[in-house]
Amino acid sequence: MSDASHEIQHHANNKKIALLIAVLALFLAISETVGKSYQTEVLISQMKSSDLWAFYQSKNIRQSTLKSSKEIVSLVGKDDPKTKSILENWQKDITRYDSEPETGDGKKELMEKAKHSEEERNVYLKKYHRLEIASALLQVAIVIASASVITGIAGLFWLSGGIGIFSLFVMTFGIFFN
Repeated sequence: MSDASHEIQHHANNKKIALLIAVLALFLAISETVGKSYQTEVLISQMKSSDLWAFYQSKNIRQSTLKSSKEIVSLVGKDDPKTKSILENWQKDITRYDSEPETGDGKKELMEKAKHSEEERNVYLKKYHRLEIASALLQVAIVIASASVITGIAGLFWLSGGIGIFSLFVMTFGIFFN
């Protein structure tokens, strides 16, 4: 093979490798962008869950305080009609703190919402981790493709392409499946 034809072949190979690197970089950008949006969803879901659990705890504290107050007052003045009315109102509040289907702010409803938010967070967390793996694989594939330019070893080009294809499977699984 003459030097000119060897140079043409080398140039053509480098173009293929450059194209592979560009495609891998494109998918890396997509993986990183979608992964960051999942990471944001994880944080939003976690904050929402924390807020709901805090609201749940405040309802629980109010309910416990009211129960204790009711018990004390009922021991002291249970025969007084005014006290009896207050105790009945407190009992209504104690019951309402357990469940408020009309507003969704009872402990039962808050617990359901918080658990749902935690489940949502966990789904996004799985997706985020899968995209992080896909991004790492794409970065490795880019490095290997770059090494094939430097070394001229064709096997590195094919290895890079194979890792890139595998990373696309990981990325697709991360985006479309829970």
